[in-house]
Amino acid sequence: MKEDCDTKMRNFMALFDSFFSEIYRGRWVSLRAALARPADRMSRPCFGDYAEYTLDSASIRAAQALKVRPGDRVLDLCAAPGGKTLILLEALCGPGPGHDPTEGHLTANELSSARRRRLDEVIREHAPESARARVKVTGYDGNLFGLKRAGEFDRVLLDAPCSSERHCLEDDVEMKEWKESRTKQLAQRQYSLLCSAILALKPGGTLVYSTCSISPFENDGVVERALKRKSDLVCLDEETDDLADLEKTRFGFQIFPDRADGAGPMYISRLKTRSKN
Repeated sequence: MKEDCDTKMRNFMALFDSFFSEIYRGRWVSLRAALARPADRMSRPCFGDYAEYTLDSASIRAAQALKVRPGDRVLDLCAAPGGKTLILLEALCGPGPGHDPTEGHLTANELSSARRRRLDEVIREHAPESARARVKVTGYDGNLFGLKRAGEFDRVLLDAPCSSERHCLEDDVEMKEWKESRTKQLAQRQYSLLCSAILALKPGGTLVYSTCSISPFENDGVVERALKRKSDLVCLDEETDDLADLEKTRFGFQIFPDRADGAGPMYISRLKTRSKN
């Protein structure tokens, strides 16, 4: 019985390796080895000297890429467990010449009730009361959020549910779930969420689409489809100073653990809707 289980697991891993070796070619050996090691996670103080929160440094880069300013109305569409939410909230509450910080507000959305409870705990434990007053946790279906609250937000973060291949290498159960068809199905779900996120933006608003996947279907593939279908959406390739040290893709940037001291993986694409004349 154990031999049968071992054989099945080897078959699952062979399919996984075959798919990604076709994409990454000779680099796959080093990238796979880096993915199989523990992620580079760091403890970071929140709101100056408030309680620290531990997260991947690549996640910090994704949240900071949204460039939230005091006074913004911000949406974190798939917010749990909450690390990126804290980064956005810090920026919202920070100093900002020319902006009225009292007008800013963050909506942290999470459909899953269990994950939403965890999100509430993270905000309560790691943000001071003055900051907590500026955030509201909601439980909408992210696919429908843009229809319910169209054109409300200056900035939207969509850190989309993804294949999370690093977890597949850590967990045999996750590896058994991985299939090429699954990454394509997830890409369809991500595209639906991205369309919803775009609807939630004000004209001229900024959006960051991110995943912790290394599958092009779930990254550039999703963004490319949105750019083709949404005539008012543009990719902010010209605003890249803060991301210039990352690996460039067609429509975004990638952090890979084999070249980023264990951080990531993380895909980041910064998009904008055109302002109405």
